[in-house]
Parts: sequence; C-alpha cells; structure tokens
Amino acid sequence: MIIIKRVYDAVSPTDGTRLLIERLWPRGIKKTSLKIKSWIKDVAPSTELRQWFSHDPEKWHEFRRRYSAELKAHPDAWRPIIEAAQLGPVTLIYSSHDTEHNNAVALESFLKARLPRKKAKKAAPTRARATSKA
Repeated sequence: MIIIKRVYDAVSPTDGTRLLIERLWPRGIKKTSLKIKSWIKDVAPSTELRQWFSHDPEKWHEFRRRYSAELKAHPDAWRPIIEAAQLGPVTLIYSSHDTEHNNAVALESFLKARLPRKKAKKAAPTRARATSKA
C-alpha cells in the first residue's frame, strides 16, 4: 500500500515506512524533527521540470507526462519504494501546499500502476461425483 502525506501532517502508526520524496528539504522543518526512514531525492522531478511546472494547475497533465518519462528513465530511483510497499505500508512525504497537483500525487499514481497485483485465491475445483447406474 502506498499513500501520500504532507510533511506538516502528524505521524501515524499506520504510515509504515515514511519516505521524503522532495529534491529540496522542506522549509521550516528541522532535519532532526522529521520522522522519515529515508530522503529519496532522486525520485523527485528534475530541477528543470520542477521549475517549469511551478505548481501551475494548467500545466498538470503535461507535468505528469514529463515526470513519468523521467521516472521511466530512472527505475533505480523508484524500485526501492515498490519493494518496500510489497513488505508493508509506505507513506510518501511531500511539502507542496497544493494537495492535488504535486509530484507526490503523480508519483503515487505511477508507482501504484507498477505494484504487482495480488493474486486472488482460487477455489479448489469441485469434482463431479460419478454416478452408478443400476
């Protein structure tokens, strides 16, 4: 399971593995106070893409397309997140004020599409009883 949460939101026991997914450290947060397992800078959008997007909702669809292309080119950056999510809950921590148009929303969608699907348990086949004709 992968969820997203703002860096300013309270930590919850259900967060599981908390990963900061920003290229820059969040403003106003002390490194000693943020409860995260890891800071994964390389999974964040490139500086050029982040600056181009500038959290403009009008650029959202193109941002997602470009960011997805960056992610596809660097699977080594996001594969550890998939591996962690296969073991338990993962919370991607982000700092954007816009909760709908940000790299965490795009990354969450990208990663969920790549998570292996859980296979449904197959019911044991039922055998037809042989009937005897007397």
